[in-house]
Amino acid sequence: MRVYVVGAGAVGTYLGELLRGIGNEIVYAPRELEAVEPLDADLALVTVKAYDTPGAIETLRRALRDPSATTIVTPQNGVGNEELLAAAFGAENVVAAALTVPVELDASGKGVAAKGGGIALAPVGASNAQNWLLAAFGATALPTTAVTDYRALKWSKLALNVVANASCAILDVLPEQLVHWDAVFRLEIHAIREVRATMKALGIASIDLPRYPVRVLQRVATLPSPVARPLLASRIAGARGEKPPSLLLDLRSAKHRTEVEFLNGAVARAAREAGVKAPVNTTYARIVSDIAHMPQLWAKYRERPAALLAEVGPNA
Repeated sequence: MRVYVVGAGAVGTYLGELLRGIGNEIVYAPRELEAVEPLDADLALVTVKAYDTPGAIETLRRALRDPSATTIVTPQNGVGNEELLAAAFGAENVVAAALTVPVELDASGKGVAAKGGGIALAPVGASNAQNWLLAAFGATALPTTAVTDYRALKWSKLALNVVANASCAILDVLPEQLVHWDAVFRLEIHAIREVRATMKALGIASIDLPRYPVRVLQRVATLPSPVARPLLASRIAGARGEKPPSLLLDLRSAKHRTEVEFLNGAVARAAREAGVKAPVNTTYARIVSDIAHMPQLWAKYRERPAALLAEVGPNA
């Protein structure tokens, strides 16, 4: 099987090398569109940041000789990527994925994984058969799960991605410190509740993902804050404590764009359309975007929880 990988970062190289290890041919797309050459591929992995999906689509259009013969898998974070790919190549050719394995780049620039987690796959098209795809990933020894509803899959992954992410980025702290700030951590609980309420309004069910019981996370968040806080704080500190979350890494790298618009921003937009209040996610998305565009604003919030609480206001 020939696999074309668009996005040779941590996730792309991790999955690509796993598939290479069981005998598949792996081709990594070049960064420059002008360098893309046509080829035939059985499988394409789109592993770029969500804001680069339009560019990935242009790469695939130039690279794939017969797009209808290629299954496109997107393990990207956030919601909306599947719809863009489906509009370009047809829903029957797109499979949503959620990767719950922590992956980082090693010194050689390849993605390496921590223990635990797996990958869940869900077809976007109603008749998209994926048994061969499940077998391919399963053969790598990566725990692989089939899901029927791709929206439930992607929103459940989003429910994980928003936890201790934007808030840590705004305050420039690690999750292990965030959990000790009571007032700010209450905002985290409200943010989780907002995601749950939005999913309910959209008719999207929460599902558990490999290693992560998403439904338990959301149920715990519905408990009174004094009860929910120690339960959630313990799990977050244990799972993420000393690891900088993705949005914090982006801000520290001085990137002028982050995925917050596809995470907290997506919650805010969907909540607004569904008539649900989401002040915490809305504020998080705005501040992270503002800092990315104007880094000098970061000084207002760095390790200053009161400044973040003031921005959210009394509505949360």
